[in-house]
Amino acid sequence: MSRTTSAKKSETSNEISAAVPEDRIPPRERIVSTASELFRERGIRGIGVDAIADAALTNKMTLYRHFGSKDELVCETLRRASEKAGTIWRDLEAAYPGNPRAQLEAWVEMRAQCLNGEPAGCDLANAAIELKGEGHPAHEMIERHKAEQRDRLAALCSAAGAREPQLLADTLTLLLEGARVSRRPWALPAAAVISPRPATRRSLLSPDRLFRGNLTASMPFSHDRGDVEAGR
Repeated sequence: MSRTTSAKKSETSNEISAAVPEDRIPPRERIVSTASELFRERGIRGIGVDAIADAALTNKMTLYRHFGSKDELVCETLRRASEKAGTIWRDLEAAYPGNPRAQLEAWVEMRAQCLNGEPAGCDLANAAIELKGEGHPAHEMIERHKAEQRDRLAALCSAAGAREPQLLADTLTLLLEGARVSRRPWALPAAAVISPRPATRRSLLSPDRLFRGNLTASMPFSHDRGDVEAGR
């Protein structure tokens, strides 16, 4: 891959600033950023270390100097993806201070939009599917990330007044994970791939549906109990 082609690919990276020339970015950062993009585009199994090194404007020797194996590189890309996901909660708290209900509604809306705005899906969820059953060292990190995210969501559901915050958090998680899986044709047999229309996905995950529609009938919020029981 030529320097020009690699430079164009890196323009879309969230990890590398477009204002910094690629040859001024440390090799480790170029490798991780490039690997993240390529894993997202082609799958972890679909790209080798030679291609990653070439696209990162370095060589395989340098790559192995920073990462002892491809597995280590995969783990580092997923660790950074997990850290990035953690900033979402801080952003919600900053946007809606002291208002957990608004934070939860914003979280649902944001995740619904991501289903359309991130065609490649979640890096950690994709890795969990692609590496399933392989005994990959990334599995522990993926499971820890999922547990942490689910616990944060359950805590937010509780703070927002949900009568059954654990159940609501599990329901939201299952809806999102199912929608993500259906978008990855390389992860499932062709007959199993489902691609609902954007309007359908937004409807299923809309705050109004979750908080005032079918789900709230079984998982109402404590301060909405009168309205729910009255059928309003």
